[in-house]
Amino acid sequence: SSVYPPTFIVPTICTSLIQNPGALKEEGNTLFNAGDMQGALCFYTKALKLSHSQAESAVLHRNRSACYLKLEDYTKAEADASKALDADPGDVKARFRRAQALQKLGRLNEAFLDAQRCAQMEPTNNTFKEMLRLLGAQSQKKVTIQMSSTDARVQQMFSLLLDPSAQPSDRQKAAQNLVVLSREEAGAEQIFRNDGVKLIQSLLGSNQEEVVLSALRTLVGLCTGHQSRTMAIVNELGMEQLCGVMGSGASAVSLAACHLLQVMFEALTEGMNREIRGKDEAILPEPSRELRSMLRHLVEMMPASSVSGPGRDSAINLLVKQVPRKSQRNPDNSLTLWVIDQGLKKILEVAGTVPEMSEGPPLTDNSHMSCSVLLSKLYDDLKSDAERENFNKLCEEYVQHHFGRPGLESKLRAIQTVSVLLQGPSDVGNRTLEMSGMMDAVISLCASEVVCHQQVAVEALIHAAGKAKRASFITANGVALLKDLYKKSENDQIRVRALVGLCKLGSAGGTDFSMKQFAEGSTLKLAKQCRKWLCNESLPPTSRRWAIEGLAYLTFDADVKEDLVEDRNALQAMFQLAKSEDKTVLFAVGSTLVNCTNSYDVDKPDPQMVELAKYAKQHVPEEHPKDAHSFVEKRLMKLLEAGVVSALVCMGKQESPALTETCRECIARVFLALVERQEDRGTVVAQGGGKALLPLVSESTDVGKTKAAQALAKITITSNPEIAFPGERIYEVVRPLVSLLTLDCTLLQNFESLMALTNLAGISERLRQKIIKEKAVPKVEGYMFEEHELVRAAATECMCNLVLSTEVQQLYVATGNDRLKLLVLYSGEEDERLRKAAAGTLAMLTAEQPELCARIPGTTSHWLEILQALLLSDSLELRHRGVVVMLNLMQAEKSLAETLMESEALEILSVLAKSTEQSPISRAAQHCLDKAIEYGIIKKPEEGGEGNEP
Repeated sequence: SSVYPPTFIVPTICTSLIQNPGALKEEGNTLFNAGDMQGALCFYTKALKLSHSQAESAVLHRNRSACYLKLEDYTKAEADASKALDADPGDVKARFRRAQALQKLGRLNEAFLDAQRCAQMEPTNNTFKEMLRLLGAQSQKKVTIQMSSTDARVQQMFSLLLDPSAQPSDRQKAAQNLVVLSREEAGAEQIFRNDGVKLIQSLLGSNQEEVVLSALRTLVGLCTGHQSRTMAIVNELGMEQLCGVMGSGASAVSLAACHLLQVMFEALTEGMNREIRGKDEAILPEPSRELRSMLRHLVEMMPASSVSGPGRDSAINLLVKQVPRKSQRNPDNSLTLWVIDQGLKKILEVAGTVPEMSEGPPLTDNSHMSCSVLLSKLYDDLKSDAERENFNKLCEEYVQHHFGRPGLESKLRAIQTVSVLLQGPSDVGNRTLEMSGMMDAVISLCASEVVCHQQVAVEALIHAAGKAKRASFITANGVALLKDLYKKSENDQIRVRALVGLCKLGSAGGTDFSMKQFAEGSTLKLAKQCRKWLCNESLPPTSRRWAIEGLAYLTFDADVKEDLVEDRNALQAMFQLAKSEDKTVLFAVGSTLVNCTNSYDVDKPDPQMVELAKYAKQHVPEEHPKDAHSFVEKRLMKLLEAGVVSALVCMGKQESPALTETCRECIARVFLALVERQEDRGTVVAQGGGKALLPLVSESTDVGKTKAAQALAKITITSNPEIAFPGERIYEVVRPLVSLLTLDCTLLQNFESLMALTNLAGISERLRQKIIKEKAVPKVEGYMFEEHELVRAAATECMCNLVLSTEVQQLYVATGNDRLKLLVLYSGEEDERLRKAAAGTLAMLTAEQPELCARIPGTTSHWLEILQALLLSDSLELRHRGVVVMLNLMQAEKSLAETLMESEALEILSVLAKSTEQSPISRAAQHCLDKAIEYGIIKKPEEGGEGNEP
């Protein structure tokens, strides 16, 4: 990865002898005391333009805030007080002024918090106490007025909705207004207390879809983050009605009901997210009865023929999200055990349904995949061998029951169930596949003349082919059969499935170029046919999805990758399917893109071990020549041109069990590959890649989270973070970046994280506080000792920006640590990048915390040599840092100034000050000499004299 210089801040020195910020501030104070607010404002503003000291700027902002208060410009008063607090959160005067401004602006809650903080800092201050009392009274009055106003609006909406003579459009508008009111706590409470749940219950039976949607969204507002209201609503409406709405045919209504039930689950399991002041709600009953009722109804929806396909998918989605434990550290998996005990056979009923047969509940194209994910999640959540054995036993009993029954339909149900299990908990699927006669039945049914029978059997064969235990058996017995089906079948749906089976078997060698299953050129022919079917819009989406499945296996071969990225039509067709309603395609598209971008992990063996293996005549994996870096880079460019970013963004937004953690990992891997080149990062960000990466750092596998975090780091290094992650989104980037600062991550990931954090820390105090809150400072300090010079320098650069925060400065001020010593020593290192970062940090600290200046001579006996070397450096940046540190030392103590003037520093500074160009370095050097003259250490040079004499 290229090394990109981060932005880190170096203090500059104002050398205006005519307009000194301090003098301007004093003049402003005089005018303020005299009552001339406009005049004072003018002087404070001039001083701010000249000031380069953070502490001084904070005082000026605070003073200017007072002027704006007097002038009744409360918006500017609040802004200036906030700037002062950014620099020093402990500034009680600035906080009080902000409270006054916020009060006048009507932002009473914020004003109350500021006034409360002031009273905590100075408990005896009567002014603060009085302001708190006034704000409390004003807030109460405002709440009363709001409640009265909200109550009137709620009653108005109720009247319209209950009026049978009202126009349908008016009732629809009233229902939508109710949704808006429910999103505010006052509105939600008024709706609930005015018997609004009964009204909403009647709206759920409306024939107008928009009214039903509004009713569901209103319930979402009432339940969000409120446990007691949710329990009351569950009991009043009943789960039967809610599940009935979700199971209705309308897709939009089903999704809205699913969202409502999810909100209810979260409210019941996580409790209230915000403070509740009502005394009736202080003691909450245990919500487990309501939770079990919700789960029971969801499980009962599985085999019900009255439930629509989308409704059933929504129920499965809810079980996937709410039943398994969120963390393995939580020992309680009782919900999973309850669902397995009460509902596993009902889930298997859905898994074993063959849609083309009349018997069984209606399904969508996504139902089987969703069942696989649910079964896998439940199995993975089990804690002991006994629990897993019980799961296996229940599945085997179900499959055996149907396989042993007379009639072909029952056997097909058993085979379809095995297919779903093989895609989910594959260990369980393998056990059912090994049951007596199962594999023979699959192979014999592949030759059936009935298309749907053939289809079920071929799919089972394909899913079995991926399992190591069965691959050799199928290669021996199934390849000829699959080839025969592919060549002779007249049905394209069967042919494409047979093709995928051949693709799967043909790619058994993975990326190993030497492991070829089929004759030379066979994989290219198979891939060509897959691309042809993929682009054939006359085929149903399910068949086209199988074509991508085939490419997911074939793209292990670099020749296939090259052909695919050259086929713009095939890429466009694949991306369109990725954005479609068919969620089962997500993993196949993700896998294909991972293969094309070579973003999978490859363990490169030690060259000596390779030679030993060759000598011992052991197999050594070989990389395809077209998997070289130059080929991969060209493929990435072609994918970007074809619109891969928008496809990935859409894939990441899908609300479906098919978007598994493994699928998200694939998306994260591809994003990381796409941002590898600096010039491509802008394109990725512009098309929504930055926003799409943020969810992937929390909802993916551990590897996927790391890959997504590294992609965010690369973007943050070279793009303006405020543009790449606008608004509040920029604060979400901090945690994933800090997560890369661990020993589990590579040095490259550590390095990129440090550079990205450096850029963020240079933007604002709020971002620095976020970085500090995420406990990044100790980690950054740890990497300042790293052996690798680039990582060590990057960590020091990051610290250079972090020391702008008072909190971090205090770490250096605290006694009994060697932090300051490390900076002084690093300022004398050979590595120029490290020296710049260390000297910059030293310049910051000595400017903001003058007491540290006196400690520098005690850090090392070579401190003076190190500072003089900075002054004599060929690098202007190092020279600038050195002269700033010198000036800070001289301003701190006269004794330090004497020590410096007795050394060669006097001569060096004199030369620097005489520079014909008026640069920051020469001006700062002149300031040093002026300070020495002021102390009486040296004499002012005579006109035309030789220079400064001690």
